[in-house]
This record gives sequence, structure tokens and C-alpha cells, in this order.
Amino acid sequence: MATAGGSETCSHGSSLDSSLLLPTKEPNWEAIPESESEKLCIDDMLDVYCGEFGSWQLRHFVLTSLAWALEAFHTMVMIFADQEPGWRCVEGSGSRCDEKAESVCGLEPGSWEWEGGPGSSTVAQWGLVCREKYKVGLVQALFFAGCMIGAGVFGHLSDSSLGRKGSLKTVCILNAIFGCLTSIAPDYFTYLLLRFLTGFSTGGVGLCSFVLATEPVGPTKRGVAGMSTFYFFSTGIALLSGIAYTFPTWRALYVASSVPSILFLFLVIPFISESPRWYLVRGKINKAMKIMQAIAKSNGNNLPEGVILALDDEANDASNDNQSSSKEAVSGSIVDVIRSPVTCIRLFLAIGISFTCSVVYYGLSLNVVNLETNIHLSVLLNAVAEMPAFTITAVLLDRFGRKPLAIGTQWFSAIFCLTGCVVGSVRMWEVIKMGCGVLGIFGMAGTYNLLFIYTAELFPTVVRNAALGSATQAAQMGAILAPFVVVLGGVLPFLVFGICGLVGGMLAYYLPETLNKPLYDTMRGIEEGEADWRIT
Repeated sequence: MATAGGSETCSHGSSLDSSLLLPTKEPNWEAIPESESEKLCIDDMLDVYCGEFGSWQLRHFVLTSLAWALEAFHTMVMIFADQEPGWRCVEGSGSRCDEKAESVCGLEPGSWEWEGGPGSSTVAQWGLVCREKYKVGLVQALFFAGCMIGAGVFGHLSDSSLGRKGSLKTVCILNAIFGCLTSIAPDYFTYLLLRFLTGFSTGGVGLCSFVLATEPVGPTKRGVAGMSTFYFFSTGIALLSGIAYTFPTWRALYVASSVPSILFLFLVIPFISESPRWYLVRGKINKAMKIMQAIAKSNGNNLPEGVILALDDEANDASNDNQSSSKEAVSGSIVDVIRSPVTCIRLFLAIGISFTCSVVYYGLSLNVVNLETNIHLSVLLNAVAEMPAFTITAVLLDRFGRKPLAIGTQWFSAIFCLTGCVVGSVRMWEVIKMGCGVLGIFGMAGTYNLLFIYTAELFPTVVRNAALGSATQAAQMGAILAPFVVVLGGVLPFLVFGICGLVGGMLAYYLPETLNKPLYDTMRGIEEGEADWRIT
């Protein structure tokens, strides 16, 4: 007994000594025996053990959503950089220059000059007026065309090889490079190419930021969190008006609007975590569990031993014989979305709504910005005016659901657009027409905000960014079309915007409600979940 006891004590002491010398190994959740584990999908683990929206999610959400301000900088900078500045007659030009002329097109060269000099905007730099004025619209159209392509490319990459964080880092690097290069563009065609490339990278910024910010949030808090991301976009627009006022030349403005992307890369990205959902579907359970542990600890909760993440189809199927499925990467593409009868219809409806919504949102925005007022003040007021729409939709989102709000906000906008069409021909009702435009964009801003969270909930993790990227591409097509609708003039733009709002609301009627439904991870999970829902 003594020998045994002495030996036991020695052995125990030896193990203590070695534990002090050897580093503590991180737990290997993949090695937990099947019989000793409790498998939960991410939504259930957040709800039961980690917390749906605690201090960890708040910090992660704010840091990630700051990228929306970067997207606002790179998108709206064209309002200031490509504006047509004022002009004045050159002293001594005499009768060759008429200061009462509506434009410079009929004036003799050399009899007038741009206020602020040729470096005040690209229009003044390269003479983009009169017959060359179409080139300003071409820059805007190609920027959104780049956004459309980039949204599809980075939507796929963030679901596959790069992940959410890797894709966000990549687009920020490209934005910083292309933005700074734009400031030294020697001619118009180089400028056109660089704006297209900037659009390509910008198309993935909001997309990757939104999904990365909302995926670690619990199901009952995800709606409000997702709706809040657009505050950062509107704040970015408001800040841009101040930046443009401080840097009045277009070359300096492009540098100033690109520097925040560089700061974001070094000061924010290192403190952002990859999505645990992406790790899970890629078969990296240990990394996903490490993040879930960090969430629980930061939120003051405890994640018990033996509780392990599983894909929704595995967690819901206790008799699943494929025990290795959770340890292998699960991939998906837009082709899988189209093949599935559940998600195929959703995709085409989401694309249609995104297109019509974007035509109205960007079209009405251009109408408001083109008012004969101080451009810096106009942009600031437009950005601030959108924020109440975000607040109202966020408050009503979990009370009335996604579907009724998607229909209601679009029809609200359509009613005022059609009213603007009716009163547009009456000259004395110009103020009413302007009010209709403001209320129209108020309603559509709420829709635009809602569509991101609604679309994200309609598709599983393996194809979420790919589907969201397709919807974003459709929105960029609408943005390309919007300026051409505005050019129609008269009451026709309001008529087109009203019809688009009505059609968008009708399409939303055929989408399913996603309020309080789980955020599925796999195609199988969403198909089985919808089947169970129909049975019950």
C-alpha cells in the first residue's frame, strides 16, 4: 500500500511538473466521441449558451459595419468629383461672353473660365460639357457595371476559398489602390478604366461586410442588427460631404476618400473575426468552436464541454449515419440555388425586387441631388433624411415581419411617386412634387435596407453570399438604368418609379416570411426545414 501510494504520489507529482513545462493544448472538438457530444446548430448554440447579441457581437458588428462607410465614399465621390462647376466670363472678353447664358456651349473658347480652376472637377479638367457631357454619365454607368461584376465575383469567393473576412480584406486593398491611382489619372479614358475597377472592388464591400456582421448574431436579434448596417452607409455619405468641402479639387478628394480604406485595413481588420458559420460549412469545426467559446466568454456565459457545433441537417437528424460530414467542407454555388425548387423561385424574386428597388432609390436620389442648391448641403440632408426610414423599419421588422414591410415600403414609395407624376405638370405644385420625391425615397430607403437582411435569411450559409451577390448585381443594373430614366424629364421619371415600386411590392408578395425562422447552413437543411414547416 505504501509503495503503491508512494508510486502514485510520485506519478502525480511528475504529471504536475510536466504540465507546468508543457503548453496547454487547445481542445480538439472533432475528437469528442459521438455518444458524449451534444450537437447544436449555430442559432441554437447562440440562443442557449453564448448569447444572441452581447458585447462580443456588438463590438464585432460595429467594427465590421464600418466598411459600409468606405463603400459610401467610393460610390458617392462621383457626385463631387464629376460635378459641373460654375463658370464666369474672362475680363476683357466683351461681347464674346454673355454671363446670362444658361451654359457655356454657345460661348467662344477663351471668353470664359471655370470657377475654381480646371482642377475643381473632372468636367473642368477634360471639358466634359456640351457634346462631351455624355462621358460623365458613362463613368457613372461603368462604375455600377463594375459593382455588378464585383458583387458576383466576391459573393462566390466569400462563400468558397477566401471566406467573409478574406474577401472583405481583399476588396479594401483593391479600393485603396484603385482610389489612389484614380487621383493621378492623366486622361479621361484612364479615369474611366480606374472607376470601373474601383466599382469592381466596391461591389463586394457592403456584401461581405453585411454577411460577416450579421452571421454571428442570434435569430431574434439579427433583423434589427442587419437593418442597422445602413446607418453606417448614410453616415459615410454625410462625412463625404465634409471631406469634399475640405478638399475641393477632385484629385485631392480621391486621395482623401481612399485613405480610410487603408486605415480600415490596419486598424480594424485585425480585430475582426471570421464568421463561425463559414468555418463550420468548410469543415473547420475547431476554429468555429473557438469563436463560439470567445462569444460565450465575452458575453458572460459558459459553453459546457461536450457541446459541439453541427450543420443544421446533421443537428436535426439524430439518426444521420454520415458522422464525417461535419468535418468536411460543404460547398455550394449559384447553380445549386437554381437547381433547388425551394431557393430557385426565391432567387428570381429577390433579383426582380432588387432591380426595381434600385431604379427607384438611385433615380430619386439623383433627382434630389440635382436641385439648384448647395451640393454639399444637399448630399448631407439626403443622407440624414434616410435615417428615419432605417429606424422605423428596424422597429417594425420583428413586429410585422419581413414580407409585409417589403410590400408596404415599396407601395408607400410608389403611391408618392405616382402622386408626383400627377401633380408634376402643375407649375404651382412644384413644392408638392419635391415633397413626393422625398417621401418616395424615404419609403424606398427602408426597402433597400430591409432587402439585405431579408435576402440573407432566404438562403443557406453555403450559398448566402452567392445569392446575395446575384441580388446585388441586379441592384447595380437598376443603378445603371436610373440615370437614363432621369434624363427623360417631365413627369415620366415619377411614372417609371411608381410602376417599379408597385411591381416590386407584387413580387415581394410571393416570398416566404422568414421572421423567427432559423438561418440554415446547407441546401439540405433549408429544404428539409421548409418541408417540415409546410407539414406543421
